[in-house]
Parts: sequence; structure tokens; C-alpha cells
Amino acid sequence: MPQQIIYLDHAAATPMDPRVRAAMAPFETELFFNPSSPYAPAVSVRNAYEQARADLAHAIGGKPADIIITAGATESINLAFTCLDNPDGSASDAHVITTAIEHASVLASAKAHDHTLVGVTPTGRVLPAEIETAIKPTTRLVSVGLANNELGTIQPIRTIAEIVRAERLRRLQAGDATPLFLHCDASQGAGQTNINISSLGVDMLTCNAGKIYGPKQVGLLWAQPDVVLHALVHGGGQERNLRSGTENVAGAVGFARALTLAVEDRKFEAERLQVLRDGLQRYLTREFPQAVVSGHKKHRLPGHLHISFPGIDAERIVFLLEEKNVLVGTGAACAANKDTRSHVLEAIGMDPQLADGSLRLTLGHLSTRENTVVAAQLISAAIHSEYERMAR
Repeated sequence: MPQQIIYLDHAAATPMDPRVRAAMAPFETELFFNPSSPYAPAVSVRNAYEQARADLAHAIGGKPADIIITAGATESINLAFTCLDNPDGSASDAHVITTAIEHASVLASAKAHDHTLVGVTPTGRVLPAEIETAIKPTTRLVSVGLANNELGTIQPIRTIAEIVRAERLRRLQAGDATPLFLHCDASQGAGQTNINISSLGVDMLTCNAGKIYGPKQVGLLWAQPDVVLHALVHGGGQERNLRSGTENVAGAVGFARALTLAVEDRKFEAERLQVLRDGLQRYLTREFPQAVVSGHKKHRLPGHLHISFPGIDAERIVFLLEEKNVLVGTGAACAANKDTRSHVLEAIGMDPQLADGSLRLTLGHLSTRENTVVAAQLISAAIHSEYERMAR
């Protein structure tokens, strides 16, 4: 990426860390062997793959045998939802609970079943009591993301886990064998907040390498041994017969390195990003007192700033900023396509006109104090220019 570009869309994609690229390099060149082959070089590649699995498990506090390596978070989420299927893999009448602000892959998976979409507060946080109220006798899965990719709001996963555990215990005591599991998509939270499975209390966890400076299209699903899953991809029986296909060794090795670094550097990086984010927020809200900052004030990812400017067409601002080499995300769909306005902003009750003026500014490894200050000035200039144009 050219040095002059200021990148403020880390929630969408992250550049690969040079340390990750170095770890992957041998498996993309001389160590190209199929890990299922019997000869010694291939066995060494198999060992590297299994070590990557062990490193991934260690990073989240799990066991290697409970890690399934997938082609990204979307596949991981779809695989998690197979716990709702009948033993023969056919769809069941099981009920699933999720929230109205989840990623499209979660919402689409839930809508294939009897489901309840729980609402959220105007800050984008789900109330655990709402989850508890939504549980039915047929509920077998609750799926809540660790942090919302648009607002950055962090969810009370531990409290939700306690509710799920209490319902599971109640069922057992009543002689009801209906299983109930909690799945958490941690794709957006890894690297900025705690993803230890014991701390979260979850039964399944999804992670995504592409959000933490690792390779794209590599993810994982960690699942407790008592969670019965069904194959999405049939073939040679790789990954416990759940997703066949020759293993992506380079991707797994890179993912393991990226997740290890994310966990190790989390405290320092979170503090650094919060300082930058808060400075950016202060600058923009001082320049535009009418601006609205969304997301929970306390429970928010340190690198996230979702800010809306009344009356502004955010899509125009994105293009204006790109001309200045500042790349940002928008919290709303293109103003010319009103039918696909952000479901997250609709769920928090944001006025449509305000939603159309929303920017999602997400900081990360490429963010420095210097380029964040420059970005703040350029964003401010673009917004001022747009308000002046509209006033003419």
C-alpha cells in the first residue's frame, strides 16, 4: 500500500503482518507437499499443520482436537449452525436465537430455521434478559457476535453464557435432553478484546484470520466435544469429516501466527488504538457539534468510531476522501440505493436521514498519531465542503 494512503477501514480487511507472511512463505514454496501423503517431507508438512492447530487452540484457551480449520468465518458460522440438524443431516424444527445486528452469514443461517431475532438498545448492545425471554423448549442454539462490526459495541457474552448454562441445567433436572449451545462470532473482536473461551463461557467460537492481519479466506470453528456437527463439504474426510479438501497449510500456519500475535499484543494495541480513536472523535465532534457518535461508550472496540453527520450523503464523502487518499467505510449503503440501508442502523432506531450520513472509521496497525491527525483534518474539510455545497 502506498505510504501516502491513510487507511481507516481495518474492520473490513487488514494487511498481512510481515511476520505472518514470513511464517507462511516456506509452505508456499519448497514445502508444497500434500499433508496426507506418506513420505517424510509430507509428514513434516502435516506436523506443521497440526502445530498450527495447536497454536490456534492455545491462543483461545482450547484443545487442538476441538479446532476445525475452515475457509473463513462464513464457513465457520455455517458449520456451527449444523448443530441444529437432525442426525441424518436434514433440517430439524429446532429454534435458534440471535440478534438483529449480526453479520449476514449469521442472519442467513438463522433464517433457515425457526428463529427469533432479539433487538438491541440504541447503543447496539443486547440485553441478556431479552435472550432469556426468547428461549423456547425447542431452542437449541443462541448465536451472538462478540463485537458488532459496524458500531464496535461489545456484547455481554459471559452473562448470556450464564443464562444458557442455567437453562441447560434446568432441562437436565427436568429430564429434558434437548441440547442448548452458545455460539459466538469473534471475528471482529479478536486482537482488541478477550477471546479466551473459558472467560467467555461459550460452546462454539468463530475466528477469522483476515481481520487480524492474517491471510484471507482462513478461519476456525472451536466447538466443545459434545456439540454434534454435520459435514458441509464431503470428500476425503479432512477436518474430522466435517469439511473435506486438501488442507490449506500455509493459511493455517499464517492464521496461527496472526492469532498468537493478536493475543500477545492485545493489551498494548488496544490502549494505543483507543488513544488514537478518542483523539479522532474529539476533533470531529468539536468541529461538528451536531455529529452523532454511535456505539456503547464503555463497551466498544478501541479502534472503532461510528459517526454520523446529519444531512450529509456519506457515500459522497467516501469518494471525496478517496481523492485525498483517505480510505474510510460507510455505515450506510449508497444513498442512491435506499432499499439496502444498514440493518444495524435500522436495528438501533437511527433516523434514515442520519444513517445516510454515517461513516465507520476503524483504526489498526496502519494507524499512527501523525496520519490519524491528518485524516481528521481531511475528513473535517470534506464534511465542511459538503455542508457549504448544500447551503448554496
